[in-house]
Amino acid sequence: MDKDKLMAFFITHQGKIIGALIGFFMGIFLLTLGFFKTIILSLCIIIGYYFGKKIDNKEDIIQFIERFFNSYGKK
Repeated sequence: MDKDKLMAFFITHQGKIIGALIGFFMGIFLLTLGFFKTIILSLCIIIGYYFGKKIDNKEDIIQFIERFFNSYGKK
């Protein structure tokens, strides 16, 4: 398979490939770490992704954190 066909295949089946890889790694984590540690690891990954996305979009993280904690303290 040449590079162009491989890229076309990946673009066409991108969601399936990424989903299969995530499922594969989650299965390995479940077997090696256990259920609750895998859940905590997944939450850390999701939080990291969220903040990474904010950085990529050039959003101010400090302002977001300050706004979050200020609104949390006012309740």
